[in-house]
Amino acid sequence: MLRIGQFTDTFLPIVDGVGRVALAYSETLCKMGHQVTVVSPMYDTGFRGGYPFELVDFDARSLPGMKQYKAGEAPWDPHYRHRMKMIPLDIVHTHSPFTAGSEALRLAVLRKLPLVATFHSKYYDDFLKVTKSDKLAKAGVKFVVDFYNRCDEVWAVGQNTADVLHEYGYEGEIQVMPNGVTLRTASPASVEEVNRRWGLKKEPLILFVGQMNWKKNILTILEACAELKQQNQKFHLILAGQGPDMREIERKISELNLKERTHLAGHITDNELLDGLYTRASIFAFPSLYDAAPMVVREAAVMGTPSVMVRGSTAAEIIRNGENGFLCENTPEDLARVIREALANPETLKRIGQNARDTIPVPWENILGAAVERYTRLIALGREGKLNKKYLRVI
Repeated sequence: MLRIGQFTDTFLPIVDGVGRVALAYSETLCKMGHQVTVVSPMYDTGFRGGYPFELVDFDARSLPGMKQYKAGEAPWDPHYRHRMKMIPLDIVHTHSPFTAGSEALRLAVLRKLPLVATFHSKYYDDFLKVTKSDKLAKAGVKFVVDFYNRCDEVWAVGQNTADVLHEYGYEGEIQVMPNGVTLRTASPASVEEVNRRWGLKKEPLILFVGQMNWKKNILTILEACAELKQQNQKFHLILAGQGPDMREIERKISELNLKERTHLAGHITDNELLDGLYTRASIFAFPSLYDAAPMVVREAAVMGTPSVMVRGSTAAEIIRNGENGFLCENTPEDLARVIREALANPETLKRIGQNARDTIPVPWENILGAAVERYTRLIALGREGKLNKKYLRVI
């Protein structure tokens, strides 16, 4: 049995992609017989029983302009430090280079433990949006690269994602450790609830699930749907999620005269309802140029729903055009064309959806089996004193 610390800056009830990966790691490792402690900023102080892992969170505050996310300095939270002193760990794995990552590094140095860090996101894009400064965004990227240089092993969720980190300036070896998914089926009742809740009939459903953030290329989806409407294509569009650009997205929907065909579903915490949405959808539109290895595309595939993504994007690494999904150019016109042609051939669409289900989802148990092997190797190297020397002033 390994004693594993999973560190993440986003966790329940925030269920963005990174938080869901951290949750899946933690739940699956526990099923495999390991002891897991999750460390994250404090998001919820209500009753949180029922987890198979220990959740130790630290005092945190909402980030300016990103109220759904929080950050804090774990070492300055005495309650957190007292709890962590009582928890033994064999290895530390962080899914973020920021506040949770800093705490993972601190504990790894203090306890002489191996430190694994997974690279998930295109941080330059995030820094640029917040700071509006290329210089400051590059300084943020340098901070990220410096962090990964201090880790004993670096993982990425795909080869394209690993390439991004190398482009940022990281020169070390990167182990590709893709995201998995939980294989399951949706109940007929959940699909009926989707139809009832959003007043859907037999029209095709175009679905997007993710942050309501322009960086997800949502504008391209909306403009493509406006073009489909002009071409008299029948459809409904559902956007599920929350985020900083929600009001602007609502305004754009009105401006494009899409209100009668578009539903903003908000943040969905009911997994059965979300599965019903994936199953009811005819096609999953995810033209993001930002995402690395989106969980939502894998979860759509589990339900037999194919995705349409931008050709050459990091997110589209798993898509084979016309076989297990669709690729388009990064224009509303081409996205509209691909969706229109897909909806015009229901049997082909169904076959491609089945291929998506057969080829894209990999069970988390398979992914975590490989992860445990690497954890075990690193723990052995650490005990032999053969790991990289980490440097940090320990508080």
